[in-house]
Amino acid sequence: MSTFKLVALAAALASISSVSAHGKVSGIVAGGVYHPGYTINYAYSPSHPPLAAWSVPEDKDTGFINPGSFSNPDVICHKGATPGELYATVAAGSTVELQWTDWPESHHGPVIDYLANCNGECTSVDKTALKFNKIDAQGMFDHTTQPGNWASDKLIAANNSWTVTIPKNVAPGNYVLRHELIALHSANNKDGAQNYPQCINLKVTGSGTDKLASGTPGMELYKPDDAGIFVNIYDTLTNYTIPGPELYSGASPSSETPTTSTSTSADYGSPSTTSSPEETSPTNEYGS
Repeated sequence: MSTFKLVALAAALASISSVSAHGKVSGIVAGGVYHPGYTINYAYSPSHPPLAAWSVPEDKDTGFINPGSFSNPDVICHKGATPGELYATVAAGSTVELQWTDWPESHHGPVIDYLANCNGECTSVDKTALKFNKIDAQGMFDHTTQPGNWASDKLIAANNSWTVTIPKNVAPGNYVLRHELIALHSANNKDGAQNYPQCINLKVTGSGTDKLASGTPGMELYKPDDAGIFVNIYDTLTNYTIPGPELYSGASPSSETPTTSTSTSADYGSPSTTSSPEETSPTNEYGS
């Protein structure tokens, strides 16, 4: 495809993105227990069932956070986000599955997960005080054919779901999992990247000893001119730099894009095989 056609395609996608529906996390599976996510319907109700997922009543259009808002608290857990009332319990070293409603194929980009210790109850935590550690980061797997094969494509292939491993050395306690997709189809324009953060309260169990005392505040994770934020995926890319801080040293070896030379630089390679979702139905936190 010619450069002109690729630029035209990017412009078309940029215009469509303002009116097309995006996705959000509709379910979380932790420790074999299913927890529902926050749905748009709840934004129009006077109340909703208690959730481990954070509420985002101001996100009525499954919208995004743009780079111009990276210094706004909305970038932490989405627009007007408030803490969940419950916890999803998971053992350190095991996985959490995030199930999305859907995700547009055109919205190529990385999938990144962070963990922050609430140092008390996450149900009443000040989100601006949370310090996040990047525990999972996958970006571009291949760019043989533009715009390439990305972590977002891996998520779609896994039935719109993503599985993240909670590092085994994380100490027992209450944590916020910040799960995020970044759509780069319009990122060749300043302020064109689209961040879709989602937060869930986790109660981590196990025998780990790292309380994640340090980390990066949510409003300091990214800058608008970061190489992984302001980027043209329709151009020839030999590598892609995943934005944000370095990957946590105790992260699972599978928590980083293959052939990555550093915790934030992702050279293209072959994507790892994603197993199909289990056929057995997990336990629902509200019962079957």
